[in-house]
Amino acid sequence: MPILQPILPKILSVRRIPGASEALLRAYGADPSRHRSLGLITVDQDDPTYVALDEATKHAQVDVVYARSFYAGSRHTSGPLSGEILGVIAAADPDEIDEGLKALIACLEQDACFYTASDDGQIAVFPHVISSLGHYLSALSGLPVGSAMAYLVAPPMEASIGIDAALKAADVRAMKIFPPPTETNFAAAWLGGELDACEAAAMAFASTVIDVGRSPRER
Repeated sequence: MPILQPILPKILSVRRIPGASEALLRAYGADPSRHRSLGLITVDQDDPTYVALDEATKHAQVDVVYARSFYAGSRHTSGPLSGEILGVIAAADPDEIDEGLKALIACLEQDACFYTASDDGQIAVFPHVISSLGHYLSALSGLPVGSAMAYLVAPPMEASIGIDAALKAADVRAMKIFPPPTETNFAAAWLGGELDACEAAAMAFASTVIDVGRSPRER
């Protein structure tokens, strides 16, 4: 299998609740004084979905009110529609939910995905660069809306070495580092900087993940 081939996310379910009950709105983090409608999606890749949820906030008047990865990842799901994550967006107007889901789905189908990082396809890497943050990941990362961010994910050893390489390769700063294990037993980092620096950091990260996979033990 060629290196850095896209592993496209599978969208497993998409549903809308135009007039959600107040109890459900509150349970999922929405504000009933501002939100009346919900859009829900499950996908078999969590990190691309976080990126896609952020993208939705750039195209519609929606808020990401709930987004959680499921423990142990998509190979250990609770059902055929569960996948690796449930994401929920909220809005006052059901039409905004439709626009938000449209942008979310387009991002998953055309932009954000994991890539193969080994010849046998058993190692995956997410060296994604967001050129302009929406308000969801902006709030979580501490970067201003519109900033660039490198969103880097790989298995624990590969990611640990790769994050170090990324930070040394370009003028970027670590906004958040997620040591292993995450819910899906990976490790990750969000790096901020100018767009070209984020792109250089992501390239260094991907190259290092591939190198660790090929030479897991130093000689």
